[in-house]
Amino acid sequence: MAELTVLLAGLSFPEAPRWREGRLFFSDFYTHEVAAVDLAGKRELIALVPGQPSGLGWLPNGRLLIVSMVDRKLLRLDSGGPTALADLSGLAGGWCNDMVVDGEGRAYVGNFGFDRYAGEKPRPAKLIRVDPDGAVSAVADDLHFPNGMVITPDGRTLIVGESRGRRLTAFDIGPGGTLSGRRLFADLAPNLPDGICLDAEGAVWSADPLRNELIRVNEGGEVIGRISAGERCAVACMLGGPDGRTLFVCTNTTIGPEAAQARAGRIEVTRVDVPHAGLP
Repeated sequence: MAELTVLLAGLSFPEAPRWREGRLFFSDFYTHEVAAVDLAGKRELIALVPGQPSGLGWLPNGRLLIVSMVDRKLLRLDSGGPTALADLSGLAGGWCNDMVVDGEGRAYVGNFGFDRYAGEKPRPAKLIRVDPDGAVSAVADDLHFPNGMVITPDGRTLIVGESRGRRLTAFDIGPGGTLSGRRLFADLAPNLPDGICLDAEGAVWSADPLRNELIRVNEGGEVIGRISAGERCAVACMLGGPDGRTLFVCTNTTIGPEAAQARAGRIEVTRVDVPHAGLP
């Protein structure tokens, strides 16, 4: 079985890992930082996001998009710092979380659907699309905590991890970024999907923070790979490195707000056989 080794430690809550131009970009929730780290462990601060950063992605012109969780906004990193591209509060029923940005610069953003920290009862959420001009629309509904997302290399399929639904749900991407053809990609129960990534064989790696592991699944739900995170929560994952075969994993000792003070978050790595594909 593959073993994880530590690349970077001392983080509050690393999430949304993205490999780009020789570095892994990630959000660190409770320090409000978007940062990047290279394979030697050298870290650089990229941006500060007071509303707590989560999902990351890039426009075709190279500008970084950042989900601001608590105030439910999508930010664009300009030369003077992050600026608001879109306000998602009219459609997001809870804090915003992960996203994927397609090749045209359209961002698909998930949200909790309810205020989990105020004790609200869970309710379904809408999946929100933000166009490059900042236009906001709901493109799917009745999703149970839409979280990690990937887009296939041909740009025609979006796969969403529904954390509370314990499943991966697929949609066809149509003209203008519309979604249709909703279908079950994989029933993951008893596993819970958080962050996910896609490989060149069409399989999805899914991080499970409750069962402390990562699973690799085919369409249909067959588990064809499994990596233990030991006693640590596996929160998110990303394939990258020069050959796309390094699996980066965000881990922590807990998934609650108490992680803010513990500073026990890590980015860990292992090697896999099948390289990255698609977006992010």
